[in-house]
Amino acid sequence: MTTTSTDPTPAAPSPEVAGPVVRRGPQSVLWGVVAAGVVVLFVYAQVSGATRFTETGDQYPGLFTAAATPILFFLGLLAAAITFGGLVFVMIASRPDTDGAIGHETYRAHRLLERTTLGWLAVSVVMVVLTAADRSGIEVGRVLRNQGLTDLIDASEQAKAWIVSAACALVVAVIVRVSLRWTTHVLLIVPAGIGTVALGVAGSAGQGPGHDYTTGTALVVFAAAGVLVGMSTCAAITVPTDTPESDVAQVARRLAPLGTLLAATVVVYLSVQTAILVPAGQLVDSAFGRFALIAIVAAVAALAVNGLAWRAAHAGTLDRLGVIRSSTVSAVAAIGLIAMLAVMETRTAPGLLFHDFTAFDVFLGYNLPEPPSATTILTVWRFDVVLGVGAIAAAVAYIWAVRRIRSRGIEWSRWRMLSWVLGCLSLMFVTSSGVRAYGSAMFSMHMVEHMALNMFVPVLLVLGAPMTLALRVLPTAERGALPGPREWIVWLVHSRVTTFLSHPVTALIMFVASLYIVYFTPLFGILARYHWGHELMSVHFLITGYLFYWAIIGIDPGPRRLPFLARLGLLFAVMPFHAFFGIATMTMNTVIGQQFYRFVNLSWLDSLSHDQFVGGAIAWGASEVPVVIVVIALVSQWAASDRRAGARADRQADAYPDDELAAYNAMLAELGRGRR
Repeated sequence: MTTTSTDPTPAAPSPEVAGPVVRRGPQSVLWGVVAAGVVVLFVYAQVSGATRFTETGDQYPGLFTAAATPILFFLGLLAAAITFGGLVFVMIASRPDTDGAIGHETYRAHRLLERTTLGWLAVSVVMVVLTAADRSGIEVGRVLRNQGLTDLIDASEQAKAWIVSAACALVVAVIVRVSLRWTTHVLLIVPAGIGTVALGVAGSAGQGPGHDYTTGTALVVFAAAGVLVGMSTCAAITVPTDTPESDVAQVARRLAPLGTLLAATVVVYLSVQTAILVPAGQLVDSAFGRFALIAIVAAVAALAVNGLAWRAAHAGTLDRLGVIRSSTVSAVAAIGLIAMLAVMETRTAPGLLFHDFTAFDVFLGYNLPEPPSATTILTVWRFDVVLGVGAIAAAVAYIWAVRRIRSRGIEWSRWRMLSWVLGCLSLMFVTSSGVRAYGSAMFSMHMVEHMALNMFVPVLLVLGAPMTLALRVLPTAERGALPGPREWIVWLVHSRVTTFLSHPVTALIMFVASLYIVYFTPLFGILARYHWGHELMSVHFLITGYLFYWAIIGIDPGPRRLPFLARLGLLFAVMPFHAFFGIATMTMNTVIGQQFYRFVNLSWLDSLSHDQFVGGAIAWGASEVPVVIVVIALVSQWAASDRRAGARADRQADAYPDDELAAYNAMLAELGRGRR
């Protein structure tokens, strides 16, 4: 492979290099399953007719719209999932060349991605209009002929989700067409994942009481199911026949445990979501409940297949044909899961049909009957099923890694471990306790959450040096073996994107600019309306804070390091911007996110303006606390660096005596003897 990332039409490897597709069998089976799914959904639309719309109190939009909506939802979600999971497959199964381009092992998967992204984009564009028609109960032909299409799209959350999905599909389609670089495929996982999970949070999962839980579970279910179906599909139909058996075995040992974890995650999270959305008595009696049960059964089937494949791969008995068969069966089960998820997202959950909605149900998903206090902050918990679980998993993984390297006789600082664990526990507390519960309804408590996630938690996580620990605990790939996680970390840390994002100036601009862009534009009012918006803000502030403090007190290896004095100047350079933000927020005549907070209408909150004033004061004053921690850490690192430099100079002087200094001392001694 000599194709570079700038070649708009990368040349395909020769047949001798790329090799033919494994065989037509798995491909025919998978596309046959997709065709069967389309037929089943069409028959379902024919049989149900207007009944499913009458049950939910919606107007029947006509047979074409009623049938095309679930079918195209299924096809669009499937294309997004294959793209998302296919990019993950390229990441874990590639052997990049010296230029960083993917090898022939995953070139077929890359070509599949080029086609599926175009299909994903086309279906997404059509679904914007089709979903608006379906939700409004108007035939799609009338929607296109009338002038109110924009208003119908604006009134449909799912239509907006398809716009987001279309934008992500466009980004991935363009970039995957012009680049063969491994790092490009890894970075494209982000927009592909966003475009996939966006389709899962705009339906029933994002509505009604407890929708903070169901939105979180939908994010995880759609992400895990997407990776599972795309990864299994690529493994079944894109591995060349001339791939060495050793590479096939390595890929199998990676795919099987990952597939098992993904399928188990879908089973757990989908079960939780179903339990919230479907009353126990309607689990079998309602269509939504039956579809949810079928989806859970499909996920259990994928779990069983991947579990058996994991055991066979671990025992060394999973050959090439076994990989193809297990991947095909897993993909079939995952495609069935995707089909059921598509049907569920086009229906209203029975638990929402006859519920008497309050403002709390619509905008929060839970009640806040009393004002915040130390007691309510500690007792009102809404466990974050995304970030809360992620924080616990990160802490457990870190402790396991430390125990692993200590068993090899390698020392690891207890202060680093303490810092990381405290950071993870702080992240869980901020996103799952009353801080988040009240932060979703009050600007002042939201600023407490923001400052903790942007300026306190990242400091603790950076001081934990997770990449250094990972590089020590992960083994180096053997000669001739596929690159592993250790090599992936090294490539990503030294990639051009990381170099740009971790540049001190870039990190400073993102750290400061995001503060003003989010709160001094209508963006905050949009994001505050949805639970996924709060999750997005949390992740964004956490990442920008981590990049900024990585540039100042980072222990992990990075592409760029400033002198200690310059780092101290960078830290103090950000303080006036936070002070100005706090003062500006306190003195504003308008209320940030005013429409949202008026809709929530907390009975015990006397004044939105005063609450914003308190929030501005928190932003102004709380920024000083992490600065003290960072200065202490920076000075400690500076002193330690000087001690190491001095010790290094002493060792060098002992090992390599300075001849000029010795001659000078001899001359002084001779002069002293002459004077006597």
